[in-house]
Amino acid sequence: MSKTFYLSTSIPYVNAAPHIGHAVEFVQSDIVARYQRIMRGKENVFFLSGTDDNALKNLLKAEEAGEDVRTYVTRHADVFQGLLKQLNVSNDDFIRTSSDSRHTPGAQKLWRAFKKDDLEKKSYKGLYCVGCEEFKTEKELVNGRCPEHPNMELEEVEEENWFFKLGNYANELEDIISSEKLRIIPGVRKNEMLAFIRGGLEDLSISRSTKRARGWGVPVPDDPDQIMYVWVEALSNYITALDYAHEGEQYKKFWVEADERLHVIGKGISRFHAIYWPAFLLSAGVPLPKALFVHGYLTVNGQKMSKSLGNIIDPFKIIKEFGTDAFRYFVARHVHPFEDSDFTMERFKEAYNADLANGLGNLASRIMQLAQSNLAVPVKVEFVPYSGEFKQVLERYELGNAIEYISGRVQALDQKINQTEPYKVVKTDMERGRALIAELIRELAAIDLLLEPIVPETSKKIIEAIIANKKPENLFPRKE
Repeated sequence: MSKTFYLSTSIPYVNAAPHIGHAVEFVQSDIVARYQRIMRGKENVFFLSGTDDNALKNLLKAEEAGEDVRTYVTRHADVFQGLLKQLNVSNDDFIRTSSDSRHTPGAQKLWRAFKKDDLEKKSYKGLYCVGCEEFKTEKELVNGRCPEHPNMELEEVEEENWFFKLGNYANELEDIISSEKLRIIPGVRKNEMLAFIRGGLEDLSISRSTKRARGWGVPVPDDPDQIMYVWVEALSNYITALDYAHEGEQYKKFWVEADERLHVIGKGISRFHAIYWPAFLLSAGVPLPKALFVHGYLTVNGQKMSKSLGNIIDPFKIIKEFGTDAFRYFVARHVHPFEDSDFTMERFKEAYNADLANGLGNLASRIMQLAQSNLAVPVKVEFVPYSGEFKQVLERYELGNAIEYISGRVQALDQKINQTEPYKVVKTDMERGRALIAELIRELAAIDLLLEPIVPETSKKIIEAIIANKKPENLFPRKE
């Protein structure tokens, strides 16, 4: 069996600055990537992120701003890359669908690989949601509006497009999902996708007119009047970044032969990844993803984030005030990986002080102060591979349970200090006191190893303090 592991974030539209929801997905993905590198070796993990530059909504926003579309998307893509850096996300590659030389030839190759019987060019009239970048049927609307974008007017479009006969793959898709050849996590999303398939799959429009797209996007091969529908072209980024166009070594190692092929996505785009994307790949004869990690939405004070409500949370501001690892820890512990979660700054601050300033940070400080004051040389520590409960929950992508396990270890070690009182013992029995301190340090080092995928900079500072036999700087200063 191959040792290689592939994972990707979704690629966000660049029609606006990134919000906290994007940051959450980036961190969730990075925790998985860092854990897998520890388990498999760095050379056996490929972690991809990027931006969807070619969406119609990007073009419309650029026109609204009176800006050249290429300049507009580049400016916003740079901000997304900046957020990845601020979050200490360790992606191996970053693909931009408008400018990466690998993308257009790869996307067009996928189109050419579709079975001819799966494609048909015909006229169509329907309601188009620019927010979702897809046509909507009446049964998908709520009170005549898109449930994902209720404040956005649907656009009535009539044009000749290429269609993909999705129904050709209904039985195969149902089998793949039911049998978990494609695992959809959590199960509720799996059931939603099966219900959608059983409700009947209609032909899917997979191109738009070059005129309506203003020429922005990837041209349909051999049809200059059509631009590839963004959900065909954008989804292909997952393999174009691996040099699918030339079926290069990376494509073979990290897609064709991979032990795991995982997409981390939000629930709003689960249908595109669980139904459309696998159908395209089946038609093209390309291996399918093996798993979808589908996270919920982040609400703010109980409401969906919206510019009109003025409740968009800027992740850069949180990172600036509290630090990268504080944000990463909060995501892991207090944002449910699969369900909707509510965010407030009050809750974030409370969690920061309780979990980090008074919890982990104080624990490391207490133990290493004892070491610095009472030990002449550093304690030698051994690092053992992940095992047991921690390994099991991370293999299932249960990030919250992983951090709960760590939190339990932190609390137990804190209680051990209070119970054994090494700070008193050293005054009456130096040898026994030092042995107690050394034991605490070894347990701190064991916790530190568990922290590495979640709060990598903090983990590094703690192990450096252990090696130097010194109290670390204040890891998480209390916020009043």
